[in-house]
Amino acid sequence: MSHACGVDFGTSNSTVGWHRPGQSALLTLEQDKVTLPSVVFFNADEDEVNYGRAALTSYLAGYEGRLMRSMKSLLGTSLIEGQTEVQGRALPFRQLLAHYIAELKRRAEQSAGQTFSQAVFGRPVHFIDDDRNADRIAQNTLEDIALAVGFKEISFQYEPIAAAIDYESRIEREELVLIADIGGGTSDFSLVRLSPERSKQTDRHNDILGNGGVHIGGTDFDKYLSLTQIMPLLGLGGKLANGTEVPSGHYFNLATWHTINQLYSQKVTREMQDIYRDANNDDLRIRLERFLFLLDQRDGHWLAIKAEEAKIMLSDQDSISLNLDRLRSKTGAALECVLTLEQQGFQTAIAHLMEQVALTIQKVVDDAGVNMADIDTVFFTGGSSGVRGLRQRIAAMVPNAKKVEGDLFGSIGAGLGLDAHRRFA
Repeated sequence: MSHACGVDFGTSNSTVGWHRPGQSALLTLEQDKVTLPSVVFFNADEDEVNYGRAALTSYLAGYEGRLMRSMKSLLGTSLIEGQTEVQGRALPFRQLLAHYIAELKRRAEQSAGQTFSQAVFGRPVHFIDDDRNADRIAQNTLEDIALAVGFKEISFQYEPIAAAIDYESRIEREELVLIADIGGGTSDFSLVRLSPERSKQTDRHNDILGNGGVHIGGTDFDKYLSLTQIMPLLGLGGKLANGTEVPSGHYFNLATWHTINQLYSQKVTREMQDIYRDANNDDLRIRLERFLFLLDQRDGHWLAIKAEEAKIMLSDQDSISLNLDRLRSKTGAALECVLTLEQQGFQTAIAHLMEQVALTIQKVVDDAGVNMADIDTVFFTGGSSGVRGLRQRIAAMVPNAKKVEGDLFGSIGAGLGLDAHRRFA
């Protein structure tokens, strides 16, 4: 058996692909699941580290500790050179990523019953938009971490190309395919010529007519849904006594996965208490009390999970009811625990993000020198490609193309596993 695997280290979920003729392309990583949520929880009560679904379960059960998610978003930013505090000790963010990727490797090897020394890692077309140097640093950082946890040889493949490899294994004639990979942190697009004959070639460079990406994904949809629909319940948009609005900075941090922990400081609490004293009506004071209570309970990640839950439900429902029973006032009194959210409100909240995605697709097609009418297929992959408004926006751009849905969470990992077999076997 090949000692090469494909690693899809995702913003929200991760998979590992391994080419085994006649068997599943994806290895099980948590119980019987082939996905491992990209989450780490440093459980202070139990003095252990939890990963994936177990991490979320422990956190939501009320154990003391630190929950870290959307770690991939650190790559290419200055934050990767920083650190955070875990159980009174400094933890460099590089080491945090190493913890998770080492666990991903360990679980894949346990599932396969053998070691993996070689790997093809998926990567977005752009880790950081319009910054080639930051993009290079991001890939180098990921490679350094992969080598540090025990891989001997590392290669990279664009994530949408990996998805194309998986789709190509199932078609019977040549197609011009737009791969739309909408992940947790990035949206990547590639225009690729695929066919059974082309799949036999090692060098596929000439089959890639164009690619591009934008740093927009599922966590951004969660963020703006939260800011427009949930954060007003905590005081965002309220007016202070001097006529100005409540400062929005802490709300943006609360709605962004990798900055939530920055709110848990005495400085932030004092600032919000000052804002509370400047409120000009009782309704705003109650809303700000909810914010202060949430900070005191360190429930920021719980709120982010609720925003993600709302996004998922709104992907196939016109109206939903969201339970927010942990939001309480200073006295501990619960607010109305069910918030009604509408599909139209969600689409309005993310309209500017969908437009940026549409502009990115248009540029990819224009740069390739083809017309939208020439595209045979749009292949959707990535967990966030299920967002209804976004999928409709993309489909409207290529009305003549057939719409194909891959394994939203597994196409990339499966394609990377096949690519690893071709490169290293």
